[in-house]
Amino acid sequence: MRVFVTGASGFIGSAVVPELLRAGHQVLGLARSNASAEAIAAAGAEVHRGALDDPDSLHAGASAADGVVHLAFIHDFSDYEGAVKTDLRAIETFGAALEGTDRPLVVASGLLGVAPGRVATERDQPGPASAGPREAGARATLGLAERGVRSSLVRLAASVHDEGDHGFVPRLIDIAREKGVSGYIGEGSNRWPAVHRLDAARLFRLAVEKAPAGSVLHGTAEEGVPIRTIAEVIGRHLDLPVVSIPAEQADEHFGWLGRFLGADVSASNTLTRELLDWHPTGPGLIDDLARGHYFGARAA
Repeated sequence: MRVFVTGASGFIGSAVVPELLRAGHQVLGLARSNASAEAIAAAGAEVHRGALDDPDSLHAGASAADGVVHLAFIHDFSDYEGAVKTDLRAIETFGAALEGTDRPLVVASGLLGVAPGRVATERDQPGPASAGPREAGARATLGLAERGVRSSLVRLAASVHDEGDHGFVPRLIDIAREKGVSGYIGEGSNRWPAVHRLDAARLFRLAVEKAPAGSVLHGTAEEGVPIRTIAEVIGRHLDLPVVSIPAEQADEHFGWLGRFLGADVSASNTLTRELLDWHPTGPGLIDDLARGHYFGARAA
């Protein structure tokens, strides 16, 4: 199968590309910059120049492939609404290219807002846009199943962890260094699900190969890790006190991360395991943090 991958040179994409290649697939990777193009080529994939805000390039890439894995997202928190709209247009463009072909479209999404206050399952359908920032794209993805696209949605854990991570946990570490304390909000009992990057990559490959149209999949190996536990590990590695930050001071202390850090997000992966015979084998988030690579030369 020839698979068009957006975000092919990113943190997750750089694991998905070799996963697909090892399984005998060909990969066409979207590259906006020369650096991305070089990384994609070095991984053994073919380069397709374009960008998420260039629908013509996306349509051409999808049309030239047997399936699409959409991982890219513009993480611009100063214009998050614009990033969400760009993502939705990209999904609609892929749908137009694949309509009536029964080819796979696998789209990465998130779990924030899916099931507040309880454990989310794959049976939870995307809600209104007010429920979460990427719910419109999630609904559009699943709706393509009725238009002859073998579409599936992979809701990724808040922490996709491994060496090279530049997501929420590294930012939490940076804030601890800047503030001189390792903080959590309130009691810190709220949880984030987690998954190792290589396990997530294998899930995307399995989804391309055999996920039924309209599938909702959960890229979570751990149902939920308490934020206070994460803060305590960070405090030990950086030799900093671990403190509770009042909710009303979260934005001031954590910046943009404050709007996410207090959320209680947990998710089951039972149906995903059963449907695709996916079995995560990588280390858990706390074990990965304990390895020290998140802390560079400061690791204990």
